[in-house]
Amino acid sequence: MNHDSYPDNYIRGILNSVKSIAMVGASPVNVRPSYFAFKYLAQRGYDMIPVNPGHVGKELLGKPFVASLSDIGRPIDMIDIFRNSNHIMPVVEEALTLDPLPKVIWMQLGARDDAAAAKAESVGIKVVMNRCPKIEYGRLSSEISWMGVNSRTLSSKRAPAPTQGMRLSLNRMSVGGGNTAASDRAAKNKTEQS
Repeated sequence: MNHDSYPDNYIRGILNSVKSIAMVGASPVNVRPSYFAFKYLAQRGYDMIPVNPGHVGKELLGKPFVASLSDIGRPIDMIDIFRNSNHIMPVVEEALTLDPLPKVIWMQLGARDDAAAAKAESVGIKVVMNRCPKIEYGRLSSEISWMGVNSRTLSSKRAPAPTQGMRLSLNRMSVGGGNTAASDRAAKNKTEQS
């Protein structure tokens, strides 16, 4: 496959078919891109699994961190790699030991490893490189355009988040109540004070 460009139907097919996503390199720090992507995808109904050995014992949006893909102990549809390109091959090699194999390996923006992609594709795994599933989901569902603006109206007001149970155009349901990072912090602080 040509990994310089992906047809929309290829990306849409992946986003419609996967249900569980293991995010390698997920972070509980609410200003990190992996946090935003994790939360966004979780709110769209994906079963998210945070993978980061540095955060084992913690949770990300109620989901416990695991140290590695092999610690998940159940089938994974997609592995979203939030790591630099030089860390991709070990993740792909670990993914190839899973039974059953994942359907998709997705490498985030700026991440590309053609040798790792070829290895995964040789056993039938679909691969996406240098793309973000959050951005692609938003673009294909018309929540955002490629540049992030789709309304033709400029405003400093934040658009309302999808409400719980709202049907999105990629045949998924929003499961989040539209919480923001600030409301997550407030809830966490309230819990810690109790």
